[in-house]
Amino acid sequence: MTRPAEPPIRHRPGSGSRERQLADVFVTLADTLVADFDVLEVLDVLVRACVDTLGSTAAGLLLGDQRGQLRVMAASAESSRLLEVFQIQNDEGPCLDCFRTRQPVSVPDLSIAVGQWPRFVPVAVASGFRSVHALPMRLRDTTIGALNLFHGDEVALTVEELRVAQALADTATIGILQQRALQSSNLMAEQLQTALNSRVAIEQAKGVLAATGGLDMEQAFQALRRHARDHNLRLSDLAREIATGTTDVAAILGPRA
Repeated sequence: MTRPAEPPIRHRPGSGSRERQLADVFVTLADTLVADFDVLEVLDVLVRACVDTLGSTAAGLLLGDQRGQLRVMAASAESSRLLEVFQIQNDEGPCLDCFRTRQPVSVPDLSIAVGQWPRFVPVAVASGFRSVHALPMRLRDTTIGALNLFHGDEVALTVEELRVAQALADTATIGILQQRALQSSNLMAEQLQTALNSRVAIEQAKGVLAATGGLDMEQAFQALRRHARDHNLRLSDLAREIATGTTDVAAILGPRA
């Protein structure tokens, strides 16, 4: 009996409206990537855009946390979310390989990748997926996650489609890294301002102690530091209390007062 020929791996056809759809998507992402934007909203827009404009059956997105551990941050369907979770839990799959190698992973036919991912492939096929394409979310030497496209058919994305998917991932990556840099910059600025304010308070406290106790500035600072240590107080907090007149200066100066 002649075995029927297997259906060939198909390529996604072009679409006359795709350019307009992509333009709308990039405008939406640009509008979303504003100051104090919601990261989850951006990622949700991204995965849904992959389904709408690239024709993926489903899409998912993994981001690395501060310890480098991957977390599922967005999914267009419950099936893709569960498959992402499965990869993380079993430490196996194309999306993890993409994140670790920082290179795209394209598998038009999952059936030939059983040897590479023996646990992932059966679960993916059972979930209704026959192909997967993973794109790294990276900027220069920094990789923050992976964008993953799942297809119910054996699909080989064209070079153009892979570039579009990578461009979508890059746009979101830039926005997220900018927000992280802004948050880090704001934190450093706040810490610097706090340090400057503390220094001002210490100088004011030294002046009060010097004037009250007839000390020079170095002696005043030694008295301030000694009292803070003896009473387990933060030097800056004690200085503010002295500067604002809310503590007993005589207790700090001791017999000199």
